[in-house]
Amino acid sequence: MQLLYDKFEFYQRLPQNQKTYFEHRVATFIKKYPFIGKDGITVTNEMKILIAATAVMLTFGMRKYLFTVIDKIIIYPDVYFSTFNQAYHKGEFNPRMKAIVFSWKHFLEGYAIDNDNLNLGLHEFGHVLHYQGIKSSDTSATIFSVTYDEIMKEVKYPANYNRLVQSNYFRIYAYTNEFEFVAVILEHFFETPEDFKREFPQLYEKVKMMINFSSTE
Repeated sequence: MQLLYDKFEFYQRLPQNQKTYFEHRVATFIKKYPFIGKDGITVTNEMKILIAATAVMLTFGMRKYLFTVIDKIIIYPDVYFSTFNQAYHKGEFNPRMKAIVFSWKHFLEGYAIDNDNLNLGLHEFGHVLHYQGIKSSDTSATIFSVTYDEIMKEVKYPANYNRLVQSNYFRIYAYTNEFEFVAVILEHFFETPEDFKREFPQLYEKVKMMINFSSTE
């Protein structure tokens, strides 16, 4: 998969044996889920590989890495109107439709700058992973769910919450609700791991435990 060598930094940093493992997971992901183009967009191999690689990166430390809470990937060329909540979106996870949806333009923008902590693919797959943790009973999902609960318990302590907000490390959108918080911290974990570790070392270790992996190792 030459595209991974050319365009996916996470893959580039892996040792060769893990590259092979990563490639296998990407290929399996692509075979499992249909990719559906909307508003005239043609689904390309680049779309399939980069979207699949994003999901695999997020779940690389997990034994069960395929999602049961989605059964399709929908791709729009740009911002689209969602019937799920009657609003325009760049991306979303729709649990009722069992779909993850992306604006391809904005998905690519998530990788254009690799350290701005804004990655649409990671963010939306973060929602999928969170929901999987709630709905599934396999070991990986259970570890995610239990560790997530521990994280939220710590975050809700006023002193901890105030320090998080005052640090300005996580964008304010993270504090919208618990689902957004976990999606945002996963973006930070992969995009700026050294900053995360320095700013909030205990939270960093919890996230590492939650997904059974570290982006810096």
